Amino acid sequence: MSAIKTVQQHILDEERLHPEATGDFTSLLTSLTVAAKIISRDVNRAGLAANVLGKTDMINVHGETVMKLDDFAENTIQQAMGSCGMLCVMASEESEEIILLPEGSKRGKYSLMYDPLDGSSNIDVNTSIGTIFSIHRRVTPEGDGTEADCMQLGTKQVAAGYFIYGSSTMMVYTTGDGVHGFTLDPALGEFILSHENIQTPARGKMYSINEGNESKWDEGTVAYIRHLKQQDEASNRPYTLRYIGSLVADFHRNLLKGGIFLYPGPKAKLRLLYEASPLAMVAEQAGGRATTGSQAIMDVRPETLHMRVPLIIGSRDDVDQYLEFVGRENVAAK
Repeated sequence: MSAIKTVQQHILDEERLHPEATGDFTSLLTSLTVAAKIISRDVNRAGLAANVLGKTDMINVHGETVMKLDDFAENTIQQAMGSCGMLCVMASEESEEIILLPEGSKRGKYSLMYDPLDGSSNIDVNTSIGTIFSIHRRVTPEGDGTEADCMQLGTKQVAAGYFIYGSSTMMVYTTGDGVHGFTLDPALGEFILSHENIQTPARGKMYSINEGNESKWDEGTVAYIRHLKQQDEASNRPYTLRYIGSLVADFHRNLLKGGIFLYPGPKAKLRLLYEASPLAMVAEQAGGRATTGSQAIMDVRPETLHMRVPLIIGSRDDVDQYLEFVGRENVAAK
């Protein structure tokens, strides 16, 4: 019988590999898991609570209507993390400006970027949704953090991951040394290691894209999707379309089973700091790839807090093949 290991035990084991560690990072992730448990509780009872489902009368920075659970998740994370003492600043997909910490709380050495409830438009139809997070070391010397602490390259992330609220609640995260998954045991109230050292297959058999946007795709993407649909048993084609419309859910399935998620240009939708960059770190640590179609996601320099980028992410060989198709069209256009 294998030993049961909680996420806290796993983080502590990782910390012991670094004698210089102060324990701050462990406390930070522990506080984040507490916030996720609270969000998970309310997500799971959403259908029973009239004040949880539906929309608020608020519009976020992106011009989108804020769902009630969006607002709840945002407030929960701010309350759990604002006074944990390990952060200097936060930034959220839902907030136009950086989020300064409460007056009198200790300022720490990390910054936190997060999407409080990815896929929130699917809340009312009971589709899997999630919380995505990214952690950096601060670059400012002391005191309150600034935009500079948030707007860093993906390669500078200390940790990244997500919580997915579905048939079970899972936490998947990396600190740059592999990807590990933990499933929340409701009876224990603990995240238990269930998926150790996740490795995404080098090639999948699924693709995830909103085909309703085909008229807006570049020619390389059009050619690639047509290629995936062609019958070729030797190449395991045609691929199967699997598109939920909740990024964290589509990504999680493809991470475990293999495949490729595409939200290509020229009109970018996904946010670099809160969605693309953290998931790119997870994908690369699991053996996958993430690109805009012309540049590795982790190398994209943020220009604004809410910068949007195209995102092609998933199994290494699938992403490489997509880049071949995009390259052919770019050459043909010259």
